[in-house]
Amino acid sequence: MAKKKSKKYLEAAKQVEAGKNYTANEALALVKKIDFAKFDATVEVAFNLNVDTKQADQQLRGAVVLPNGTGKDQKVVVFAKGPKAKEAQEAGADVVGDDDLVAQIQDGWLGFDVAIATPDMMAQVGRLGRVLGPKGLMPNPKTGTVTMDVAKAVSESKAGKVTYRTDRDGNVHVPLGKVSFSEEALEGNFKTIYDVIAKARPAAVKGQYIKHVSFASTFGPSVTVDLASL
Repeated sequence: MAKKKSKKYLEAAKQVEAGKNYTANEALALVKKIDFAKFDATVEVAFNLNVDTKQADQQLRGAVVLPNGTGKDQKVVVFAKGPKAKEAQEAGADVVGDDDLVAQIQDGWLGFDVAIATPDMMAQVGRLGRVLGPKGLMPNPKTGTVTMDVAKAVSESKAGKVTYRTDRDGNVHVPLGKVSFSEEALEGNFKTIYDVIAKARPAAVKGQYIKHVSFASTFGPSVTVDLASL
């Protein structure tokens, strides 16, 4: 059964012109205007791509640092030993550990947003796959979170690095920042992720690649972007 929409949502939706596609700047301005959350909501972009995610070479996954940040204070943990552990601490990691950190997470602690690991720690971290995988927290070389350059990885995560990946239906959802951000800041972040997605077009894709783009705040209705304006 479909969840009943709230009165505030329906009022907000009335301000989105049915069937209209907006420029990115217009769409972001409207998303900000019609947001009704009582907190500083997140603005997200959703892409629908013409990809067959059953094919390994058509699955998108990666990470990008947004030029204007995300507006969120990322809690970062690092699995590392020795000098690399010290390097992670000096770079600003919130928690650094090795077997002790693995055990802490196995006991149920998940008070972080990003997990980074050095390659030599992945044998131990791999035991957390069932816990971290479904939450999108498993360190992965494709997103730069399995690396020997832990200082860079921590700094980027703190500065506004976001990950992206296609779901089984070919959709990609990425946070762009907060409703409190200016339209220019949100649009700058959008252009960065749009360029990354566009350049990641799989060679096997024929015809139109990006089929649909829309913006929405945490609880607000979506606003469709005119692809021809991008």
